[in-house]
Amino acid sequence: MAEKINVNEFKPGISFLKNNEVYQVIESSHSKSGRGQAHVKCKVKNLFTGATSIITFTGGERIEKAFISKKEMQFLYLSGDDANFMDNETFEQISIPKSHLVNELKYMTEGLTVSVMSYETKILGVELPKNVNIIVEFAADAVRGDTVTAATKKITLVTGLEIDVPQFIETGQKIIVSTQTGKYNGKV
Repeated sequence: MAEKINVNEFKPGISFLKNNEVYQVIESSHSKSGRGQAHVKCKVKNLFTGATSIITFTGGERIEKAFISKKEMQFLYLSGDDANFMDNETFEQISIPKSHLVNELKYMTEGLTVSVMSYETKILGVELPKNVNIIVEFAADAVRGDTVTAATKKITLVTGLEIDVPQFIETGQKIIVSTQTGKYNGKV
């Protein structure tokens, strides 16, 4: 029998089955109004399609847990509509459609080790490390006299992502970027 989980225990990262689809909780909130039943409102990501939506459950409802397996793989390259990965142990290569990795591709550079997620035999996508090191492709020069305050400037990374960084960051430097917030986290 499949394991059930109480929706009151939902936390980000928990995955579950609903209508033969696998969902992962992004965030959840509990609400109770007056003498009525409590509700759990969840922002979830459909791991089959990549779409995010809001689902509301009745408090205390039990739902089937989805067991997602993860395997460490190295990102190799992009070709056509696919991203190619290699198993670090068996050197087996797989392809994942770019459409399943829209947000993740902003942080992925060749050689990055990621966790490839799968449910039963279906590959769902990748889980990135909390922080990644990315090279700055373009950074405008700092504005003179703007060094007293915590002034920032926009830069472009080699992945195409644009973020705000401190004025001292220059083109060609490698910086640390948080994959959870998309913000600058320091220099390498």
